[in-house]
Amino acid sequence: MRYLIKLAYDGTEFIGWQKQKQGRSIQVIMEKALTNFTERETPIVGAGRTDAGVHALGQYAHFDYEGRMQPDQMLKAFSRWLPEDIKVIEITEVGSELSARYQAYERCYKYILTKDRTPFNRNRSGFIPHLKIELEPMLRAAPAFLGQHDFSTFGRLNPEVTNHICEIKELSITENDEDFVFIIRADRFLHNMVRRIVGTLANVSHFALGPDTITRLLEERCSRQRLVLTAPACGLYLIDVKYPIELLDGRITYKFDDLIKRKR
Repeated sequence: MRYLIKLAYDGTEFIGWQKQKQGRSIQVIMEKALTNFTERETPIVGAGRTDAGVHALGQYAHFDYEGRMQPDQMLKAFSRWLPEDIKVIEITEVGSELSARYQAYERCYKYILTKDRTPFNRNRSGFIPHLKIELEPMLRAAPAFLGQHDFSTFGRLNPEVTNHICEIKELSITENDEDFVFIIRADRFLHNMVRRIVGTLANVSHFALGPDTITRLLEERCSRQRLVLTAPACGLYLIDVKYPIELLDGRITYKFDDLIKRKR
């Protein structure tokens, strides 16, 4: 049986999702927890490879398990064996044809850009000092990102990735007393793409550049463009991943919150 899990984590103390030769990764910690209660080594495949310091409110992953434990029991077991900076929120029984990574058709990120770095937000939000950042210039420039484009300029150069076409379906920016909050939803993202979009919009504001700046940068397809600034990883959150409804329709989902309610 294949299971799709939804999890959240604080990425501060991790080198990212993917296991590497050195360092603490979410994937390694998750697989160790799964081994502890299933007594067999089982790979866990994530929907996206978040970088070091990046957080998740809605990361997804799948694993295969043929033992006797029921999903609600696995939820409790994950809670027991995982550290406090990772939590499995849901487990859904799915068919063996579903891949958390390859069949995701949409991902959504939130970026929090703080106006003032403090001891309390330093690991939870990005901060770009020495830039004058205002909402209106960024709002005027943001629509140029919408739609399908070659995002070579806004992805970190990676020779292994040959397809740079992405479709941004939503890019909203709001402001409160402490932060600017960006929501970016697309069919796919290149490496560092969200952080480079946020950093570039901050530069557009600081240098009082026109909205056509974004169009020009997209057309240049140059990943080394100096106007493209990569915002810090600590402000980035993966908040949702979408899968085709036909792969999930009718599947039973077990939620951690429901287990808590049963105890009351």
